[in-house]
Amino acid sequence: MKMQKFGRRARRSTVASAVVLLVGTLVARSLGYSVGGRTVVRCRSGHLFTTWWIPGISVKSIRLGWWRLQRCPVGQHWTLVSPVRAADLSGRERRSAARLDTPLP
Repeated sequence: MKMQKFGRRARRSTVASAVVLLVGTLVARSLGYSVGGRTVVRCRSGHLFTTWWIPGISVKSIRLGWWRLQRCPVGQHWTLVSPVRAADLSGRERRSAARLDTPLP
């Protein structure tokens, strides 16, 4: 009996987490952020580069809510990064960020 309750509770938690991540992703996309794949981000020093931004998953960074602690390939430093809306960038900035991608380890 206890195992069934634990199993149901674990399933509910998993479903609830998935729903929260999905809703968060949809809200971010509706606001103009391209999260859920290759995303242009800005570090605290203002450098732009692209990185993989998958909600709920961190391969090469430490998630801290909306921000992530990650290595900046432009300034060669550890910093907090956050997504940037494509509409807020010029074409030149988008091209520059695309050239500075952080590959998976």
